[in-house]
Amino acid sequence: MNRLNICSLRSSSKGNCTVVFSDTTKILIDCGISCKMAVSALCDIGICPEEINAVFVTHEHSDHIKGISLFSKKFNVPVYANSATWTSMRECLSGVSEENVCIIEENAVMIGDINVCAFAISHDAANPVGYTMVSGNEKVSVATDTGIISKSMLDALCGSDKVMIEANHDLKLLEIGRYPDMLKRRIRGDKGHLCNEKTGELASFLLKEGTKKFLLGHLSEENNHPDLAYVTVREMLTACGAKEGVDFVVKMSYPSKTGEIL
Repeated sequence: MNRLNICSLRSSSKGNCTVVFSDTTKILIDCGISCKMAVSALCDIGICPEEINAVFVTHEHSDHIKGISLFSKKFNVPVYANSATWTSMRECLSGVSEENVCIIEENAVMIGDINVCAFAISHDAANPVGYTMVSGNEKVSVATDTGIISKSMLDALCGSDKVMIEANHDLKLLEIGRYPDMLKRRIRGDKGHLCNEKTGELASFLLKEGTKKFLLGHLSEENNHPDLAYVTVREMLTACGAKEGVDFVVKMSYPSKTGEIL
C-alpha cells in the first residue's frame, strides 16, 4: 500500500506550491511560484517535474497560480479547478492547452491512486476550496487561505492523517504592523486568513479526531514568524495532554526554501 506524503515547495503570501505524492502518483496543489522555482524545489526532494500528474487550484489569487501556465505547457500537465475559479483566472492561464483544462465541481477526481476531493473554504475569491486526498487508508488535506473554520470544513478535514493548515499571522504583529487599516481588517475578516491561535484551535480539534502530523503554511513574512506560529500551535496541542514527537508532529513551511517531507 502506497504511503501518502506532503511537502511544501514554497509557502507564504508571495507564493504557494505544495506537492502531495504516493509511490506512483504526484500532484501539485497550486503553483504560485515560477516554473523554474517549482522545478528546482521538486528536484530538491527527488521528484522530476515530468512525474507530476496534475495541478489542482485552490483559488485564482496570483500567489497560487502565477507559475501554472508555463508549468502546464512545458510538462503537459492537466490543471483542475472549479468553473468559477477558471472563469476568474482564464486570462492568466491562457498558456494552458484546452485539453489540459479540467473543470471540477463537487465530485471527487481519481488521479492515479489518489482520490482528490474539494471542499469550500472562506476567502475573498470566486469559489475558493481546499482539498482532501486519499490513497489506500491514508488521508492528507490542505486548507489554507480561509478566514473561518466552518462545520463543513471540519467535516472534510476530520480523519486526516496529515494536514497542511494556514497559520498566516500573529494578531499582535498584525496590529502594530505597517499594513493599512483596510488591509488589516481584510486579513482578520471572515474571508481573510487564520491567525496562529485559530490555527491552534483547529489543530487541537483535529488532534482529538486522530490527526498526528501538522504542516503550518501560508505564514505572512510581514505579520508572523515561524517560531511564533510553531510555539503557539505546539503549546495548544500540549495543553490537550498530547506529547510532541509521540502524539503529534508540527512542521513548518517556508517562503524561500523547500520544506521537509511529511
